[in-house]
Amino acid sequence: MKKYNKSLLSVSVNNIAATLTLSFSLGILISGCTGVEQNNSAKIIEEKNRIWPKLNSAVKTDPQIESQIQEWLAKMTLEQKVAQMIQPEIRDITVADMREYGFGSYLNGGSSFPYGNKDATPSDWAQLAEDMYQASVDDSLDGINIPTMWGTDAVHGHNNVIGATLFPHNIGLGAANNPKLIEDIAAVTAKEVLVTGIDWVFAPTVAVVRDDRWGRTYEGYSEDPEIVKTYAASIVKGLQGTAGDNFLGETRVISTVKHFLGDGGTVGGDDQGDNIDSEADLYKLHAQGYIGGLNAGAQSVMASFNSWNGNKIHGSKYLLNDVLKDKMGFDGFIVGDWNGHGQVKGCSNENCAQAVNAGLDIFMVPTSAWKPLYENIIAQVKAGEIKQVRIDDAVSRILRVKLRAGLFNKPSPANRVLSGKNELIGAKAHRALARDSVRQSLVLLKNKNNLLPLSPKQHILVAGDGADNIAKQSGGWSVTWQGTENTNKEFPGATSIYQGIAEQVHAAGGTTTLNVEGEYSVKPDVAIVVFGEEPYAEGHGDRTDLDYQLGEKRDLALLKSLKAKGIPVVALFISGRPMWVNAELNASDAFVAVWLPGTEGSGVADVILQSTNNETQYDFTGKLSFSWPKLPNQTAVNRNDTIYEPLLPYGFGLRYGDNNVLSDELNEIFDRTTTDSITREIYMGTMKKPWLLWLVSGDDEIEVKTNAYTIKGLKYRTTDYHVQEDAMQLEFDGTTNAGVMIESKSSFREDFRPDLAQGSALTFMVKTSAYVNEELMLSMECEGQDYCGAVIDIKSLVNQLIPNTWQSVSVDMNCFSKAGMKMGDLTSPFKLMSKGQFTLGLANITVEPIDAEHLTMSCR
Repeated sequence: MKKYNKSLLSVSVNNIAATLTLSFSLGILISGCTGVEQNNSAKIIEEKNRIWPKLNSAVKTDPQIESQIQEWLAKMTLEQKVAQMIQPEIRDITVADMREYGFGSYLNGGSSFPYGNKDATPSDWAQLAEDMYQASVDDSLDGINIPTMWGTDAVHGHNNVIGATLFPHNIGLGAANNPKLIEDIAAVTAKEVLVTGIDWVFAPTVAVVRDDRWGRTYEGYSEDPEIVKTYAASIVKGLQGTAGDNFLGETRVISTVKHFLGDGGTVGGDDQGDNIDSEADLYKLHAQGYIGGLNAGAQSVMASFNSWNGNKIHGSKYLLNDVLKDKMGFDGFIVGDWNGHGQVKGCSNENCAQAVNAGLDIFMVPTSAWKPLYENIIAQVKAGEIKQVRIDDAVSRILRVKLRAGLFNKPSPANRVLSGKNELIGAKAHRALARDSVRQSLVLLKNKNNLLPLSPKQHILVAGDGADNIAKQSGGWSVTWQGTENTNKEFPGATSIYQGIAEQVHAAGGTTTLNVEGEYSVKPDVAIVVFGEEPYAEGHGDRTDLDYQLGEKRDLALLKSLKAKGIPVVALFISGRPMWVNAELNASDAFVAVWLPGTEGSGVADVILQSTNNETQYDFTGKLSFSWPKLPNQTAVNRNDTIYEPLLPYGFGLRYGDNNVLSDELNEIFDRTTTDSITREIYMGTMKKPWLLWLVSGDDEIEVKTNAYTIKGLKYRTTDYHVQEDAMQLEFDGTTNAGVMIESKSSFREDFRPDLAQGSALTFMVKTSAYVNEELMLSMECEGQDYCGAVIDIKSLVNQLIPNTWQSVSVDMNCFSKAGMKMGDLTSPFKLMSKGQFTLGLANITVEPIDAEHLTMSCR
């Protein structure tokens, strides 16, 4: 819903963005205005021009390059031009496709690897780059020899490649507040990327995060634009080089400032949601990273998934064309995000003239949708729906960047300066830089009685599931998109936090015990507990509030058990955002926000441990670039707010010798009866996003896409509950164990702990036509190294229902939790399996709060 509904002439200047119809240019709005209207419109234009400044890019227009662009345009066909605008994904195209179409670029997604091999070597990556390049310059089929370019999300190092150096995620680097460090990190990242033959990096992310519920909070440097603006310039210089000084040379890659615009300011921290800020605030808060990055010479900008006042950015001519290209003067290209054009009103992944006309230059179009999109754009140009001049503008921008990057003159990927130098992947010097960046990113929140730094000559217990877990300490965007399905073996050459501690302690003559549960045979002198959030990335990491381990509190129990035994406790908290951890703070003598440090866990030991001579090795220098909440619903507490009452303010961070400021009596109580209740609709005649319905039989799984399917042991069809075909009918034939499962295609993980805490139940309508003669297993499932779901037999419950009558069933979420379900990592909210012979109807599957007395099955 839009924030303002006033007419254009009655709104204040700061709020005009909410009332302008973004599909109209200012010229159209002004035409037909007379008198007062015309004067007011002129004032609006003047004010808008003051909001958006002209860029002063370090990269200037080169007449020779502009002449070359025109020469290329003159000899290109429409088909060749549109191919430059299409960016498919490596899972969805072949080398033969590249040769036939001559795509301007291609990418690998966050969980995509050369030839589908997660263990692909740097040489495998480079070989695919070489093959694609050679196909692109082969003009035997497409008639053109413009080199393609490969783009990748190297967001904290070359994070898709096994063995690469992974730096702390941006939230930790923001705490370091060191622009020179950022530039050095970017330069190292560029080198490791170039070893694999890749030309282009989708970084830096310059989101200014205003609500920490957002699952991409850790991709932001700060809640305040000050650090973000400076860092954007630093990372662009590190990736691309400085204009006039090895700019886009042999050791540099093309950078992308993303995501334009306002992704960190959506309502409720909703990923891909709506930003309703005024235009003035959009500039003041969310555009500063673009001022820094584009003035430093960034050559590409990625459009954002989010909307601005209800209008998807991918289709916003005002922001993409009028603001970024015209008013600010950006002359590089704008690339879309993963099928983001398909979210524009009236569009699909295969068809979106609106995004072309809005100013999108390159369409990131994974899956097989690339081909119909390509064909549709060509047809729309021929039909006049898209003007030829718009296509020429897009291709000119793409060619301009390729020419500036020297892609027409550089050797092929296999023959470039850094190609094949696999020793640079995870090189010793690169890891040393990453280790130093870990040291600088740590923030000391509590240090009672100056417990830290610890003498390494003691007997130290190291506990917690993050202690020897490189995947957890690295977080999302680490080998895989979500950072899941990884173990320490996926990070060769890396060091866990425990390994770093053990190495120094053993060298000093001390001893360590590693035990996740905190058990020991000899009482330790001190315990270090490493714990925190599981890895996640965009969408999957969104939360309802900031309560850590709501409803479970396993880590709190560990901290309390150690403290109760008289053991001093040091808490090392791994997280992608500040969280409400008052109870965990109370149960700790020292507490360190380690964020997501990446592959070099030794950097933590360097700071928390003394040298063998009992001297401080490295002091804490990190300061909070995000305010720390004092309540779980304090999700949008930001520096310079009118009312600003965090637990710990922006810029806080203790050093050794500072007075401790946190007591052991922080408030641990939060009344959830005052918060809005959560009701999740999962299936209401149709599946609710992101959930999909699957039929399951043995190892076979089939996604349900039509109203009738058959799989071994089960027939599925739609049926009527309240209206036509708003329910499903399942006919089990008794030949094998079969059933239905609700899950997302990408194993979407959702945090259902708030539902558990508020007393929710899994509810659904059931209609039985026969006695259930075998077990009927209802389950929820979650993600973990071992099975972590929970299964409940509801055969007797269903058999008590009146046959051939729709009746409601509600199963207490506590029943699943007590059976072992980890609600924080839910992947499937509903799975129903049986090897019996009967027919069952299902409708209206939800998770919603229900009083204990109204539950069909209660475990309270």
